[in-house]
Amino acid sequence: MAGVNLGVDFFARSVHEVAPELLGVTLLVDGVGGPIVEVEAYDRTDPASHGFRGRTPRNASMFGPPGHAYVYRSYGIHWCLNLVCEEEESAAAVLVRALEPSVGIGRMRERRGLEEPRVLCAGPGRLCQALGIGGAHDGLRLDTIPFELVARSGPVEVQAGPRIGISLAAELPWRYAVASSRYLSRPLSAQPRARP
Repeated sequence: MAGVNLGVDFFARSVHEVAPELLGVTLLVDGVGGPIVEVEAYDRTDPASHGFRGRTPRNASMFGPPGHAYVYRSYGIHWCLNLVCEEEESAAAVLVRALEPSVGIGRMRERRGLEEPRVLCAGPGRLCQALGIGGAHDGLRLDTIPFELVARSGPVEVQAGPRIGISLAAELPWRYAVASSRYLSRPLSAQPRARP
């Protein structure tokens, strides 16, 4: 895919800067994926973050250097992909919640066992299943195979609102989505704002 691949420098910044700027970036895993349309930011001061209480064997990758994957299993069922940000030991990451399936849709349909494109990658567990992401991807660099992150070609309209699926600090407006995308895990009701 033509375009500029995002390197470590992109992620070596505040998670709150990186998260909205990931919208519209094309995420590919072994050549399968599409533009990111929904993310959530988590930092170490956040009681909902896996890094809030310190390093464990499960969350060690979240404390690693920026530009790496932090993949964990949610409720022992679904894999979730996070992109590590800031400095090493910062324990800041962006959860990728949804993308618009556009490359390798046939492989996504096989993995998910369904046809409807709108729900192939609408939610972090669905996304990881569709892209074939699992525990073996935890700790891998995001700028090398199997990952490819291609910078967006222009601005996107961003909405911000409260995160979902958590009980602590759920009111923080750290969920970001592409305004009017039909591929979100759930709709957002906040006002859109343009992002360069």
